[in-house]
Amino acid sequence: MTTTRGKHFIQSLKDGRSVWLNGEKIEDITTHPAFTGTLRTLEKLFNMLDEPGMREKIGFRSPKTGEYVHNAFLIPTAPEHLKQRKEAFKIWADATFGVMSRLSEFGRTLITSWHATSEMFRQYDERYPEKIRRFYEIARDEDRFVIQAFGNPQIDRSKDAAGASDPDAHLRIVRETSEGIYIKGAKTVATGAPYAHDLIIAPNYRVKDTHPEYAHALIVPLNAQGIHIICRESYASTDIDEHPLSAQFDEMDAVIVFDNVFIPWDRVLLHGNPEAVWKFYNTLKSNALTFHQTVVRLVSKLEFITGLGIALAESIGVDSFLNVQEKLGELIVQVESIKGLLHASEIVTQKDQFGMLTPSPIPLQTARNLGMRYYPRAIEILQQIGAGGYTQTPSTTVENSGEIRAYLETYYRGAAVSASQKIKLFKVAWDIVGSPLGSRHELYERLYAGEASRMYALQYLASDKTALEKRLERFWTITEERRNEP
Repeated sequence: MTTTRGKHFIQSLKDGRSVWLNGEKIEDITTHPAFTGTLRTLEKLFNMLDEPGMREKIGFRSPKTGEYVHNAFLIPTAPEHLKQRKEAFKIWADATFGVMSRLSEFGRTLITSWHATSEMFRQYDERYPEKIRRFYEIARDEDRFVIQAFGNPQIDRSKDAAGASDPDAHLRIVRETSEGIYIKGAKTVATGAPYAHDLIIAPNYRVKDTHPEYAHALIVPLNAQGIHIICRESYASTDIDEHPLSAQFDEMDAVIVFDNVFIPWDRVLLHGNPEAVWKFYNTLKSNALTFHQTVVRLVSKLEFITGLGIALAESIGVDSFLNVQEKLGELIVQVESIKGLLHASEIVTQKDQFGMLTPSPIPLQTARNLGMRYYPRAIEILQQIGAGGYTQTPSTTVENSGEIRAYLETYYRGAAVSASQKIKLFKVAWDIVGSPLGSRHELYERLYAGEASRMYALQYLASDKTALEKRLERFWTITEERRNEP
């Protein structure tokens, strides 16, 4: 069997994009050690669409080309479609142990949902349905890797775009022509940008009517002239023995600078209309299809952490201690709670006026909010179980230890595992609890959906509290009736 999909994806990144790392422009990211580990992982994922038996699980045949395309592009109109989408998400998430959170399924799902509901925005742009349909088909049939970035540079967060002393602090339209628009500014945090093809951007705040230049919804090719992808420090490792997660799954984050970048009208979904763009962004935020993908990925990640915690405890013989059993039980409760909410969302489905079926957003939003606090707690539990064992892990594996191998085999063995197994286990655990990659993931899970207190407050504000309030009213009624009994 020949698998070419992954190789084609890698080659497609040699497109003249401007990627910056450590103050230097990377001429070819496909050969740079900061990216090659992650790209090998992505290559394997893309190859799944070439593999008989696997491609049927994660994809469907494009009605246009007949080739298999990812189920993130499947428009759900029946419950079995949601199951197909979930299976595809879970296979990719399990293949990366939930550690890669932006594998394009999120961005692809946005494009799919916007295409399915395109008539909603025809009133703002007559060509909107055709624009989104054309890009949906291009992204679907050309395996486009699509991501999103809605944040703004942290220059002065006390000011909105209109009040900022520097107009470049927020992305804006600087010129319009018959062929398209020119934009200037920056967007953050673009996870996966160095190896993505297209970037979805829109303001994540309500633009004032007096400043329509800040109102836009765009799909931008990341190799466009004037775009600069400025990466954070790389957390990638070239030593898979010492850093098994960092060597394979460093999901690079970047700030995208737009220096008078031209965007053709076909990729300008909306512009110059603050009301339309705000409606667009809020529809995006409440899109249950994207929440569905993020919760599937969260389940995979928590399952990985839980399995790791159990293996750690067993390796050093503390799994019989009550306090450790309590912690391991807590990890299992986390997993089962998120899985239950995911299942509940798929039972109570909703079909919109366009025929698209979506899972219930309330259980999914609840799961996302819980995940913001579950994951940091899960990492804390791993720290407590491994304890001082992390600082005792040698800077080598048993197999590479040379003359001191006998010492390692004697003094680094576990209660029921060899020294080789125990050392490898602790290196994986340290990579997720103490390495730069691990710290980035804790930060990500805490904040990727928004600040926790704000997201919990939003769930309170958006919830239908009538039934809960009626319970209290019923209590007062019963109490009054009891008071008046003879």
